[in-house]
Amino acid sequence: METVSEARSHGGVQGVYRHASEATGTEMRFSVFVPPHEDGAKLPVLWYLSGLTCTHENVTDKGEYRAACAKHGIIFVAPDTSPRGDDVPDAEDEYDFGTGAGFYLDATEEPWAEHYNMRDYVTSELCELVGEEFPVDLDRQGITGHSMGGHGALTIGLRNPGRYRSISAFAPICAPSRVPWGQKAFSRYLGEDRAAWEEYDAVALIESGARPAQLLIDQGTADQFLEEQLSTALLRDVCEDAGINAAIRMQEGYDHSYHFISTFMADHIGWHAKRLKG
Repeated sequence: METVSEARSHGGVQGVYRHASEATGTEMRFSVFVPPHEDGAKLPVLWYLSGLTCTHENVTDKGEYRAACAKHGIIFVAPDTSPRGDDVPDAEDEYDFGTGAGFYLDATEEPWAEHYNMRDYVTSELCELVGEEFPVDLDRQGITGHSMGGHGALTIGLRNPGRYRSISAFAPICAPSRVPWGQKAFSRYLGEDRAAWEEYDAVALIESGARPAQLLIDQGTADQFLEEQLSTALLRDVCEDAGINAAIRMQEGYDHSYHFISTFMADHIGWHAKRLKG
C-alpha cells in the first residue's frame, strides 16, 4: 500500500491510498478517515460504496462524514466503484456500464470477468488490507452506500449477515434485476441466466430468505431516478412481508445528489455507531 495523500481533519487523519489489486488486476485507490483514538485502540469500521460514475473522491470531498466519525470513533473507508486502467475493458459513452459502474459484483462474462471483480475486492482483498494497515476491529463492521453503491451495500450486507452488524443505504437500486440499469449491467457482466442475477438483487435475496436484523434507507421524493430505477416501494413491501425492521424514510424534496447524502450522513453514522458499539 502506498500513501497518495494524508491531511489532518477533526483531530484524525483523512488519507488516500493505492495498491496493486489481485482481484481486479489493476491499481486501486481508496480513501480512509481514521478518527482520533488512544494508542492501541481498535475501532469499528463503516464501509461506504459509491454510485455510478463516482470514485472514492466524491464522498471524500462532499460526504461530510468526518465530524460524525470523529464524534463516534468510527473509521470510514470508501473504495472506488470499478477497476480502471488502459487495459481494462470499458463501454465508451455509456456512463452506466463499464468504468465507474462495477455494480459490486464478480463478472463471469468476457471481456469483463478478468477485471470486474468488485465484490471480491471489497469483501476480501480490501478488507484484509485495511485490517492490516489501520486500527480496525473487523468484528465490528457496518456497510452503507449510495445508488449503485446502495445496491452494493444491501446485497453484500444481506449475503454476509455474520460480518456486517449494520446495513444502511442512500437511494439504493433495490431491485436491479427489474430495472434498466441493473438489467443492462447484469446481462453483460453475468450473462442471460437470470438465476445468477438474484444474488445481486436485494429484493430477490429477501424473497429467498435473507433476514437482516434492521435496515435504514433514506430516499428523496424528488429523486429523478426514483420511479424507473430505484424501486424503493418494492423493498418496503418485501420487508413488510418478511417482518424485517426496515426504516425506509422518504425525505420530502430531496434529489439524488450529494446535497441529499450529506444532509443525512451524520444520522446514518450515528445509527451505525449504536449497532457497532453495542
